[in-house]
Amino acid sequence: MQFHFLGTTGYHPNRRRDTACFMIPELGVILDAGTGMFRARDLIQTPDLHIFLSHTHLDHIVGLTFLLDVLHQKNVSSVTVYVDPEKRAAIEQHLFHKDIFPVAPPFKFAELRGGPDAPSVSLPGGGTLRAFPLKHPGGCLGFRLDWPETSLAYVTDTTADLAAPYVQEIEDVQLLVHECYFPDGFEDLAELTGHSCLTPVAKVAAACRARQTCLVHLSPLEESDGFLDLASVAGIYPKLKIPEDGEFVTF
Repeated sequence: MQFHFLGTTGYHPNRRRDTACFMIPELGVILDAGTGMFRARDLIQTPDLHIFLSHTHLDHIVGLTFLLDVLHQKNVSSVTVYVDPEKRAAIEQHLFHKDIFPVAPPFKFAELRGGPDAPSVSLPGGGTLRAFPLKHPGGCLGFRLDWPETSLAYVTDTTADLAAPYVQEIEDVQLLVHECYFPDGFEDLAELTGHSCLTPVAKVAAACRARQTCLVHLSPLEESDGFLDLASVAGIYPKLKIPEDGEFVTF
């Protein structure tokens, strides 16, 4: 399967990257709906789309307002947006308030809950998605997606920590997609804002034995190739990659 990176920065887009959005085109699965959502239009392969939201901060949901164009003249019969039921009102009452966006795109909501007792969601291709809570201001969910032959985990908007409960949820995945907003040296700010620095992410990736790890939700203030020094953590975990918007990895 191919995992496409449609938006790999956080907070706001910059000249190089859009905000969080990722897609598995052959299954019609989209994770988060940031400004990178516009790129989904060229990748649609299925009549049904399944959009899973980690949380409702604006940089992860504003792309829902792009769906009218994303779906235009595409043979899509059903779009389902999966969201924590406690966050649904924020989308309905604010993002799609008639004074902000008067014509809602054609999608339906489905509940997405995280925690040990939360049910898994069935995915196309015989897979399942399990959501688990992440520590972040206002709350956030991480996702683990499993199929008989492969697996991936998506961990955004949290502070990487080996003691965090989510580490157990992502063990032995083929592909780990983990946020890394800050380089090392910004640990206090990372803790305050609910984001991650490089070395703790590398330690989490090593501890969970991920086969490969891609870093996303990068700071939009940094557009250079070298602001995250991957060589400095190669001894901890050597399989880190910083993808560009529009790239994909096979897992």
